[in-house]
Formats: sequence, structure tokens, C-alpha cells
Amino acid sequence: QVQLVESGGGLVQNGGSLRLSCAAHGRSFSRYAMGWFRQTPGKEREFVAAITWIGGSTTYANSAKGRFTISRDNAKNTLYLQLNSLKPEDTAVYYCASSAAPLNGLRNNVDYWGQGTQVTVSS
Repeated sequence: QVQLVESGGGLVQNGGSLRLSCAAHGRSFSRYAMGWFRQTPGKEREFVAAITWIGGSTTYANSAKGRFTISRDNAKNTLYLQLNSLKPEDTAVYYCASSAAPLNGLRNNVDYWGQGTQVTVSS
């Protein structure tokens, strides 16, 4: 059984930084793409960033480019999302996701979700 467990969310001031982590358990993710999504109340879950487990190719939503960095530690089976220059509009629940689809297919083909971690940016 696959389990994705996020951590690292919290309250931060406008312009601050956070690092989210996602510990992946239950299988080898070497053939998977992994990613982050976020969701605010009343809105659809939106794609943030994705990375291939092997090779480390990445893709980002326009809102994340230049401020957020996705990375992974294969030895620890852990995915990260570094959030810099945070803005109040980044406030959301952030979800970790995995997919057997190619990197750019993860946006519409998620196989497993984590439970989410809240990020709140105060103005």
C-alpha cells in the first residue's frame, strides 16, 4: 500500500520561506513522477510542480516558477518543495502526489495523494 506523508507546513509572513517534505512509503517510485498540488476552499486543486524520480527532470506552474523549487532524495524516498518569497495568495493546503504517467502527464493522472499540509502566509 502506498502512503505519502507531507510535513513542513505552517504560518509564515509575507516574503518568508518554508520547505515542505513528502515521505513516500510502500513501493519503489523509480518509475514514477512525483509532484505537488495546492487547494484553497471553493477552488479546484491546482498543479504546482513535478519531478521525475530518476533523472530529476522538473516542470512548474507559472505561479511557481522562480520562487518554488521541487527536489527529491532518492535514498530517503522523500520529495521536497522549497517555497521562497511567499505571498498571501500562496495560502493553501499543499498535497503531495505520485503518478505512473510521464512528467507532464502527472497534472491529470495522479495515482496517489497525501493527506495535505496547510501553508498560511500572513500579509
